Amino acid sequence: MCAERALKSAPAPHPAARPRVVLVDDEEMIRITIEQTLELAGIEVQTFDSVDAALPAIGRDFPGVVVSDVRMPVRDGLELLADVRRRDPELPVVLITGHGDVAMAVSAMREGAYDFIEKPFVSDAFVEVVRRALDKRALVMENRRLRMALDRGEAGDAIERCLVGQSPAIRRLRDDVAALASTNADVLVLGETGAGKEQVARALHEGGSRRDKPFVAVNCGAIPESMFESEMFGHEAGAFTGAGKKRIGKIEHASGGTLFLDEVESMPLAMQVKLLRVLQDRKIERLGSNTAVPVDLRVIAATKEDLSALADAGRFRKDLCFRLDVVKLVLPPLRERREDIPLLFELFVVQAAVKYQRPVTEVPPSLRRALMLADWPGNVRELKNAAERHMLGFLAPDFAAGGAATPGLNELLDRVERLVIEDALKASGQRISAAAQALNIPRKTLSDRMRRLGLSAAE
Repeated sequence: MCAERALKSAPAPHPAARPRVVLVDDEEMIRITIEQTLELAGIEVQTFDSVDAALPAIGRDFPGVVVSDVRMPVRDGLELLADVRRRDPELPVVLITGHGDVAMAVSAMREGAYDFIEKPFVSDAFVEVVRRALDKRALVMENRRLRMALDRGEAGDAIERCLVGQSPAIRRLRDDVAALASTNADVLVLGETGAGKEQVARALHEGGSRRDKPFVAVNCGAIPESMFESEMFGHEAGAFTGAGKKRIGKIEHASGGTLFLDEVESMPLAMQVKLLRVLQDRKIERLGSNTAVPVDLRVIAATKEDLSALADAGRFRKDLCFRLDVVKLVLPPLRERREDIPLLFELFVVQAAVKYQRPVTEVPPSLRRALMLADWPGNVRELKNAAERHMLGFLAPDFAAGGAATPGLNELLDRVERLVIEDALKASGQRISAAAQALNIPRKTLSDRMRRLGLSAAE
């Protein structure tokens, strides 16, 4: 499976459900003021004047957060917190307190409240607390949806299990994979080390009609050249010294399903000729046999290299390059889809908690910010390792030592500037003039900053 089985969950919310705030306060003017503050910040609000009136709007799959005054007649905010905690312990509750209620609110946070705001509060600070709570809730709901998809095992859900994220880049990739999954087309996946190329291959396999057949993964860079042909094609008994019995090779074993060739650029040139014949004829011959064995398989190859450049340099066969590069999927590195980092990290934390039989530890905002700013040269694989270290209590020193959690001011500013410029270029179709206009700076200024940051564009 593409993700480790975590906890069973209740049905996830409808994908179109909008995150919102349920506001509970018995004073009408306060309700109106807070409602206007949140709506000006683009946050949808439902207001209620009592706990009992609000509770029907708050279910386990409520996609937003609850904001409540502490002191109210009949039933107060602490009773509301207790009711919400019984329904869904992961639903954030933000309490609004008067000066005399601060100690009570702090005690309530120990009981599970997300945060508290003391009256009178600054609107920007209040909105920031609510936004953080909404972000946390969104992560919780997305993880629940992924866990439910894992349990259902349906084709469309299989693609989302394998390709986790909500960034535009990963959404486009999921759409492309969904369009290809039901076909038998061979596919070339291009991406950096650790970006998740095997996950793309598994999504294509599990999202298509071959999902109940074998998925055979071969790391072409890990097989000694002298053993490559036997590993891939198998052999008959007595085919060579030490071949005591017949052996089925990887290609034949994948028949009916999918053959995934990782690091295909590492395949020996002599084997590339034989692979080309397999792709064309869908037949193999075991070593020591003259009988052709038909194979029904889909081939997905993955590489971190430009195969065309390798072919021009004589390090990869051009005919195989052309044969593999019929349909190409490009997997973006993690630094180009930073908005997916918190979701992936939290999912990996849940998986690590199951693996090590430990309670799930919350990801603090400071760590989430550090994760977003890190470059992640090892991509998703490196992020998953960091999540396991976090679960085991070893992430902070290691992360800081790597410079990701404690970058200097200049580095922070460069990273933020890079993100802003990259977003503007994407929105403008990689046109510098349009991006400069969107950023309200001269074109030359943008070009100079791009040159300093090592960025490029179409014009």
